[in-house]
Amino acid sequence: MSKQLPLPLAGYYEAKNQHDINGMLAPFAEDAVVKDEDQEHHGREAIRSWMEHTTRKYRVTIDVKQIEPVDDRLIVSGLVSGDFPGSPAMLRYAFTLSGSKIARLEIA
Repeated sequence: MSKQLPLPLAGYYEAKNQHDINGMLAPFAEDAVVKDEDQEHHGREAIRSWMEHTTRKYRVTIDVKQIEPVDDRLIVSGLVSGDFPGSPAMLRYAFTLSGSKIARLEIA
């Protein structure tokens, strides 16, 4: 997986699969935005809170299946397993990078 993914994304997914909040947060820019379940979380403090909540609630792991550049984003498709109805499910993660940091993440 990490050979295909840019470092910020590889770090995010590695930490996500270990439920490591600090590791998940590390690749995000200070002013990053995450959009998930029709809500936006602005800035690292709000993103940390979202990560803590969703990690506690769903305990997901992600098996990255595909990465594709689309315009200025990287679209990652992954098989997500966890404590939620319909698990496992394929989800799409749209990342916008700014240098070596994640500036935006949209999960659908």
